[in-house]
Amino acid sequence: MPDACARSAERTQKAMAQDSSLADFWDTRYQQGVTPWDAGQVPVEFAAFAEEQPRGRVLVPGCGSGYEVRWLAERGHAVSAIDFSPAAIAVARQVIGNDSLLREADFFALDEPAYDWIYERALLCALPPRTWADWGAQMARLIRPGGLLAGYFFHADTPKGPPFGLHDTRLQQLLEPGFRRIDDRPSGTGLPIFSGRERWQVWQRLDNAST
Repeated sequence: MPDACARSAERTQKAMAQDSSLADFWDTRYQQGVTPWDAGQVPVEFAAFAEEQPRGRVLVPGCGSGYEVRWLAERGHAVSAIDFSPAAIAVARQVIGNDSLLREADFFALDEPAYDWIYERALLCALPPRTWADWGAQMARLIRPGGLLAGYFFHADTPKGPPFGLHDTRLQQLLEPGFRRIDDRPSGTGLPIFSGRERWQVWQRLDNAST
């Protein structure tokens, strides 16, 4: 009987280790230095977009190492970065060098005043598809009317992610009718894990959309 309990506990632990909706999944990867999604720099499309934005409140959920967070703060944006992985926060703390910009928090549990824009960088594709509807609803809650959701979206057939790819029609289902797309172009970031299948997109929160 004790052996059966031990085997059951081991199976549960292994299942949790493969569930990317849990912080433990990402802690393991950051602790082992397995972060192929980390560009180690600020992406070109992001920088061009952010340079055009007025200084405002910006959220970077699932911030990872946080290069973009530091870049935004240096240019006067009121940026806030969150990640639910303590190991990711530890890495970001070294890159950003400013603890006041960082919080260990769950994106889905946030309940706070709306942001002027949110930066999406490998958060959606890191999450299991069963959580995507909640991702879309939370984006609508956290972005003010007229505000923007800007970032990179992974378009692919990869059901065994992460990264989990999705097609354009699915992304539209997640964001419409609360948002309208105002920019869409291929990404030039060139990270091997995404193999040229990312697109840079900007979605505007509609004034009359309900949350």
